Amino acid sequence: MTQPVSSAQQSGPDKGAAPVSVPAPPSKKDRSPRAFGLRVDLRSLSLLGVLAALIVVGAITEPDAFLDTGNLQLILTQASVIGVVTVGVTFVITSGGIDLSVGAMVALASVWATTLATQEYGFVGILFTAMLVGLGAGLINGVLIAYGRLVPFIATLAMLASARGMALLITDGKTQIVTVKSVLDLGLPGSYVLGIPPLVIMFAVVTVIGWLLLNRTTFGRRTVAVGGNAEAARLAGIDVRRQRLYLYLLSGLCCGIAAFMLIILSGSGQNTNGNLYELDAIAAAIIGGTLLTGGRGTIVGSVLGVLVFTTITNIFALNNLQSDVQQIAKGAIIVAAVLVQSRTSAHRDT
Repeated sequence: MTQPVSSAQQSGPDKGAAPVSVPAPPSKKDRSPRAFGLRVDLRSLSLLGVLAALIVVGAITEPDAFLDTGNLQLILTQASVIGVVTVGVTFVITSGGIDLSVGAMVALASVWATTLATQEYGFVGILFTAMLVGLGAGLINGVLIAYGRLVPFIATLAMLASARGMALLITDGKTQIVTVKSVLDLGLPGSYVLGIPPLVIMFAVVTVIGWLLLNRTTFGRRTVAVGGNAEAARLAGIDVRRQRLYLYLLSGLCCGIAAFMLIILSGSGQNTNGNLYELDAIAAAIIGGTLLTGGRGTIVGSVLGVLVFTTITNIFALNNLQSDVQQIAKGAIIVAAVLVQSRTSAHRDT
């Protein structure tokens, strides 16, 4: 009588449901947790090596400008905005999804939060509106994908077009200037904490929370399980549709936070905000080690990927190099990262 139960229990892990459980995962999906951890460490170390090489290049080509404290603070500040977006995108990609609308959601949240009516409510009104708009857009994405069964690519592409159009409609193509002093002050050197800009601190907090959420909670294990094998995750008792809804809500929330940070940085709201953020965020997550097909994600790698891309942009700007060359370099890095991932996955499967 107990044998059928035992074999049923064993069939679950064989189908990939084990990542959900707290005990050790199955041998086939994870030949060695230590080996898996080693691969992540090596990938992060390699990105650190690339970042170090870029710093050396910047120090050699423009030593006075690149190594200036203000320039280093600028790199970290610029990385903070796209970095927060990348944290949310990392969760979505880990689950096997994609979000092409993050840049448009940042634009929509930034312009909605900087209207004259919103600014009348001061600091709290701007922050709350930006986060609420991000959550609302993420909710629409999540409902369409999880319950409407739309392909994530199509649903988020539609959101990209709709959010951009709505942002243009709100602004009428004009820049909305922020007049709330408490918001503007956060972008001034006087608000720095031990020389660290507030935006960098916000990015660090989001990163730590994201890392804990992905690596130390049931929510994170369910995210990995859904990305690795959605059907096995469903058979293991995970509500896959609800999990996907939560993930797109999280992505939208990160876009709302990033929009507020961008408002602080620029002192305005524009319908062009967040342009190509979707490319930068997805690229940073991929080169950081998040598997494009889902089932594996790393917040630390994504953050390092953001720093690599931001440093490249800064070096190109300091050396007066054309932006099209910069985009070509980014594209080459993305292709190389995907090729390495595919070869690594094929080797692991064999």
